[in-house]
Amino acid sequence: MSEPTGQAHYFDESPTGPEQRRSIIARVWGSEIELTTANGVFAGTELDRGTAILLRESTPPQGPVRLLDLGCGYGSIALAVATHADEVRVDAVDVNERALALCRDNARALGVADRVRVLRPEQVEPEVRYDAIWSNPPIRIGKPALHALLLQWLPRLAPGGEARLVVGKNLGADTLQRWLVEQGYACERVASAKGFRVLVVRAS
Repeated sequence: MSEPTGQAHYFDESPTGPEQRRSIIARVWGSEIELTTANGVFAGTELDRGTAILLRESTPPQGPVRLLDLGCGYGSIALAVATHADEVRVDAVDVNERALALCRDNARALGVADRVRVLRPEQVEPEVRYDAIWSNPPIRIGKPALHALLLQWLPRLAPGGEARLVVGKNLGADTLQRWLVEQGYACERVASAKGFRVLVVRAS
């Protein structure tokens, strides 16, 4: 989603301009979640289509799963999972300070702050491994930066773990799938809807 003229990009660390908060309703897995969002963060006016498709085409993890929401924004993926899977622990990671504050506030409001850690990338302990990584990755940071981001975090998958990524077809989903395979990952397209692909990535 585009932000008003004069606003920083959602992938900047410190958005400019006064923060203007608003509430939205996200419909996920048969229920509604109220989330607070704001200008200067990704999809600040509604649940974006890509994330909605990722959630619709996935099922909440079961059991004591450790999940990473990479590029969490105000927390739509992390909080959808945490409110529908009461044994899952989520690390919600982003560089945007406004998004991180919103995610923390949303986790508290929904009563899941004890299972959702909201962190900058450098705050994640080097030894942590994840059973699952779910992400609507920040494609607009550019291909080199995106590749570096994925090569930083995909190796953190635990044995048998998988990453679920949603990427727009017109933003290079098929090219990204080929690149992931070239890096030695098994990468399968498991869904395609409304111009988006859902990719499942596993260490091969």
